[in-house]
Amino acid sequence: MTSSDLHSEHHPEDSPSPEFAVESTLPSTAAGELWDSIIIGGGASGLAAAQALGRSLRKTLVIDAGSPRNRFATHMHTVLGHDGTPPAELLHAGRVEAARYGVALHPGRVKQVRDAAQDPSRPRTLVVTLEDDQQLFARTVIAATGVTDHPPAIPGLPKRWGRSVLHCPYCHGWEFRGRRLGVLATSALGLHQTELLRQWSDQLTFFSAGAGELNAETAARLESRGVVIEPTPVTEVLGEGDVLSAVTLEDGRRVSIDALFTAADLTPQDGFLGPLGLTRGETMVGSFIEADQFGKTSHERVWAPGNLSAPMANVPMAVSAGTMAGAMANMTLVSEDFDLAERARR
Repeated sequence: MTSSDLHSEHHPEDSPSPEFAVESTLPSTAAGELWDSIIIGGGASGLAAAQALGRSLRKTLVIDAGSPRNRFATHMHTVLGHDGTPPAELLHAGRVEAARYGVALHPGRVKQVRDAAQDPSRPRTLVVTLEDDQQLFARTVIAATGVTDHPPAIPGLPKRWGRSVLHCPYCHGWEFRGRRLGVLATSALGLHQTELLRQWSDQLTFFSAGAGELNAETAARLESRGVVIEPTPVTEVLGEGDVLSAVTLEDGRRVSIDALFTAADLTPQDGFLGPLGLTRGETMVGSFIEADQFGKTSHERVWAPGNLSAPMANVPMAVSAGTMAGAMANMTLVSEDFDLAERARR
């Protein structure tokens, strides 16, 4: 997954961290080999797909940039059996498991995926070009590169992303339950986030400037449960290190809070799929590749599970989607193997 550009303020983890680094097990003969599947992105969804394909005896390669979306968080939550586990630990375990089934791993980024010229006597293939211009060939591709989060460009905010500036109540709400919380609206969706966060604390301030002017009925609804509405724009986030203590408003006032929830702008990491002309659809958070319930795109040999097609999915949902995509890619190959054998017999 591509590292995120957190606007004007440098984040110490903009670059891949060593704890997420991938060691290559790509064979020296890879350039001339035909892979059953190349998986682009080694996060939860990509590794789940790799495990499904490896266990299906498929020749599988995972290409991973070592910068998963949740690298800014210290722990994962609402992940059954792994609650409180650091993201790097889950991915390390996933790589070990995938390697156990013969899956190869390689650090890097993909520049382009395109259809290869077709030879009727061979399986149809896709060409995967890496950033160093190395070309690899695959019968199927699973794109699991996810999204990049671009938090609001407010001084002091990006460097606390995933620590005390947060986006998901189910991931972080318990840790800040009962404390002074704020919701920074970036759109009308901030209203939904505010109502949701009230479940975790009765000390809640809604910084509503980004949601536009609230009508009387909406304001009364929020105030009925003790939500404080603050329409003055936030200009700075204050605190020591990762800890947040207050926000400064445009008029110079300070509001003390312990955590700030907000929505980032999302950029799907799918530019390398451009040559395939995949069908896209508009969602509440932007334009994303359309995929069916199995993660399959409009291309018969390309799947896009996880955040690349479902930007609101959490880790368990990404794992499930990756597993299904891997199984469906294998089923596509099973059918093609029989088709090719039947054609050869005739």
